[in-house]
Amino acid sequence: MSYLKMLLIVLVLYLCPVFQCQTEDTELSEDVDFEEYTISDKDSNAAPLRIPRQVKTLPTKETKPHIQELSVQTTIISRYAFTAVSCSMLNRHSAAAQGVFQFHIPTAAYISNFTMIVGGRVFPSQVKAKEKKMKKEGGENNGKKNKTTAEQSEGEMEVFRMEVTIPGRNRAVFLLTYEELLQRRLGRYEHVTSVRPMQLVSRLSVGVTIVEHSHITYLEVLPLRNGKTPSSNGNGKADGKVGPPVSTVVKQNETFCKISFTPNIAQQVKIATNGMLGEFVVRYDVEREIGIGEIQVLDGHFVHYFAPKDLPVVAKNVVFVIDTSASMVGTKIRQTKEALFTILRELRPNDHFNFVTFSNRIRVWQPGKLVPVTPNNIRDAKRFIYMISPTGGTDINGGIQTGSALLSDYLSSKEESHHNSVSLIIFLTDGRPTVGVVQSPVIIGNTKAAVQEKFCLFTIGMGDDVDYRLLERMSLENCGTMRRIPEDADANVMLKGFYDEIGTPLLSDIRVEYSEDAVEYITQNLFTNYFNGSELVVAGKLTNRSSDSLHIQVTASNSERSIVLEKDVSIHEQEQETERRLAEAEVGPNANGYVERLWGYLSVKDGLKERLRSQTSAERENYTQHAKNLSLAYNFLTPLTQMIVEKPEVLPDGTLAETQKEAEATEAPPHVESSNQLSEDDNSLTPQSLHRNQLPKPISAVSKATGGVKKAAKKSVTLSKTSADGDPHFVVEVPHSKLTVCFNINGEPGHILRLVTDHRQSGVTVNGALIGAPAPAGSHKEQRTYFSTITIVADKPHRSYIEVTPQKVILDDRHRMILPTSSSISIETTNLGVVITANTNLTVTIQGTIQFVILFHHYKNPAPFQRDHLGFYIANSKGLSKDTHGLLGQFLYEDIGLTQLLGNVSMAGKNSTQETLGKNTTLTSYPALKVKDRTVTVIKKSRRIYSGKQSVDCWFAKNNAAKLIDGQYDDYVVSHLFDTGDWANGTNTH
Repeated sequence: MSYLKMLLIVLVLYLCPVFQCQTEDTELSEDVDFEEYTISDKDSNAAPLRIPRQVKTLPTKETKPHIQELSVQTTIISRYAFTAVSCSMLNRHSAAAQGVFQFHIPTAAYISNFTMIVGGRVFPSQVKAKEKKMKKEGGENNGKKNKTTAEQSEGEMEVFRMEVTIPGRNRAVFLLTYEELLQRRLGRYEHVTSVRPMQLVSRLSVGVTIVEHSHITYLEVLPLRNGKTPSSNGNGKADGKVGPPVSTVVKQNETFCKISFTPNIAQQVKIATNGMLGEFVVRYDVEREIGIGEIQVLDGHFVHYFAPKDLPVVAKNVVFVIDTSASMVGTKIRQTKEALFTILRELRPNDHFNFVTFSNRIRVWQPGKLVPVTPNNIRDAKRFIYMISPTGGTDINGGIQTGSALLSDYLSSKEESHHNSVSLIIFLTDGRPTVGVVQSPVIIGNTKAAVQEKFCLFTIGMGDDVDYRLLERMSLENCGTMRRIPEDADANVMLKGFYDEIGTPLLSDIRVEYSEDAVEYITQNLFTNYFNGSELVVAGKLTNRSSDSLHIQVTASNSERSIVLEKDVSIHEQEQETERRLAEAEVGPNANGYVERLWGYLSVKDGLKERLRSQTSAERENYTQHAKNLSLAYNFLTPLTQMIVEKPEVLPDGTLAETQKEAEATEAPPHVESSNQLSEDDNSLTPQSLHRNQLPKPISAVSKATGGVKKAAKKSVTLSKTSADGDPHFVVEVPHSKLTVCFNINGEPGHILRLVTDHRQSGVTVNGALIGAPAPAGSHKEQRTYFSTITIVADKPHRSYIEVTPQKVILDDRHRMILPTSSSISIETTNLGVVITANTNLTVTIQGTIQFVILFHHYKNPAPFQRDHLGFYIANSKGLSKDTHGLLGQFLYEDIGLTQLLGNVSMAGKNSTQETLGKNTTLTSYPALKVKDRTVTVIKKSRRIYSGKQSVDCWFAKNNAAKLIDGQYDDYVVSHLFDTGDWANGTNTH
């Protein structure tokens, strides 16, 4: 009976969904107020909303679309996380309905791409500079609050929201990517994925892939966290001993880990019947290198991780400044007291401390001094804390001034004895200034004057009524950090956790310097303190690629002495090591440029911090422009940028309108230099975040061959045999000679090969990246290689490119577009024509006279030696010039002759013939090709092409195509996928 009851509940919930990708038949509720990222439905373009934590849940309606699939896939490469979200929603009804895509993202993350596919048509987004009037509007909204509050986790989640009209009996797919650098806290990295679909989802999947250079020493998948307690199990009960959520699978080796969470509907019901599953949390740490730290180099950029261990603890001088105004009454003050009691027990014998409380009046526990940690002082401090009683208003300025004077006077009186100690103020409040000085700029100025760079100020805000911008500026300008505690969170646990992060200083005054002639544009390299369990990260751009040595020097002080660490690093060797480790992990395209994007991410963060610290309008404008340019360069949605998304217009008959907005898209390209790339894979394929550092361009009208919008034209494409497919096997059809030649290239995983280059004439270049796999048992090869990524760059009449993997196609031609290979899609621009046949192939037409076909090879149950890969075919080379080169391109206009050579018996092969001259003389002839002034011996072979559908006889050249191709293998290896350099040995002459 209980089983039938449970089944009935599941069916009811499944048929009556209330999902986070919500729907509305009316306008968006006016009860919801947003802060920084706003949108006006009256605008022709729509900007998605990024809402700091508040959201109003709308009532269920029967006409709401159904969420078919939600997939959240993260790839973490050396602490830098790329997350791709794919949400597929179906409107089963004949009438159009409103759908709302909504997803929680970490506040530290930057959104890097958003795309909608509605009714079969693709609607890309553009990141543009935010106009000043937009910033003003955002500022006016900062103080507004929602009437209801969504469930939160440590105050570190915000909400991305997009509303769209879905035509009747049509589908909408929302694709979102964001990036973040994981911070090390208390000796652990933590990655949090929000799983709050607010509906039971038939295909729900969360994946986290971790790729590290150092050994992974600790890995833990926590129980689903509901946001109000540190952890909870699937039923919401706190229990530290409970393991990972049901359906979680972990696969791990020394430096690689793949985690999946795929609960079915029955399992989801056991966790939460309303779809609010919570947060999927993964924690891990890596082995630390002794000395200078870990250096990684890739694509002209480097990142330096510094986290020394086994150092003596530096004594600290700490003043706690605590808000005791009337608003702290009840749970807040009780939890604050509990946290302070715990902190007191953990103060070390060499520490000195004091307490200041503020409301209408200021109270100091021990006036005029800081006291040492003794049993009697700890006892008296506990008594003082216990007697705190909230009352009155909030004098933030008075509290800070008193605490600063107390600590400053103490340091001045005993300056020499505290040379190797760390001094800090921990300031906590739950509200805005209401007593004394209430103007934020004045408080900020007073604070900076009082601190005088003698110590650091760490601020903590509790609840929703705090001026977090004020607290952030106070801490940033005084070498500290700010932490949020949500209204309903356990303040005791969070306060204690924050203190644990900063309670054990190991180094102070850290300076990290690099060779001036080798490095430019480095991120923050001066750090006031290094705390146990944290990590200092510096990234930079290498200015002189010809210099192979990078000199690193770290200077710092600890409790006993000054420390100097130095090391010379070979840039070339370090880059090779980075590439080797990435190839071993088979990260694929996700690894391309991750160090550069990490540098861009940190540079934007630094620019925004300096913008807050700036003292003059000129300084502020300089930092603002710097951070804005970087945000646009990497397509980051930051406080200085806005994301514009074209929204579909649904006509009264339920179809999508062919709006003028599409036609105008190509006329106003935004000034953006790079963006993150996203995929959306249906059914068994999962989306992966991908990044390239190229020039995105706007794209014209796009249509997808579904939903009756614009059917992909079924054109007959005549394929030539000229191709690079499989392991890879090269086949060349020589038109002038009517011969077919074939050869193999035994490349190295991670190498990028030049397939076609006609950059100077037609502007076309084709490159392919190799991945590795073990060879089958009994094979004469040591390993196999396949093409994992192929890029096609067309520089005329303007720059555009296509990047292809087995799962996704990234198109950039004045607009950026990321499309799944699992859907049939047709796209036409002024420069390019792209047709995707779902899960089969991609046809690319350039300038109407050049045509390439790329085959998608997928394996449902791959053998160890198999990898999803691509095959490249030249369908039409008419528009390529006679100067075309590359592994395939050099043969397009080549004259190759077939001849027979005479030799002795030992040289004969299976295609040789023998002729007897006299009684004792036997000559053997064997086939050979004449290529320019070279003679290449060959044998007859049969090759299968077009996924094995056709067999072709060809003359096979052995030894990695030696003498058949111009130059050597290394001449065809290029530095990156978008390299358009000329053939190293000049033009191809015929």
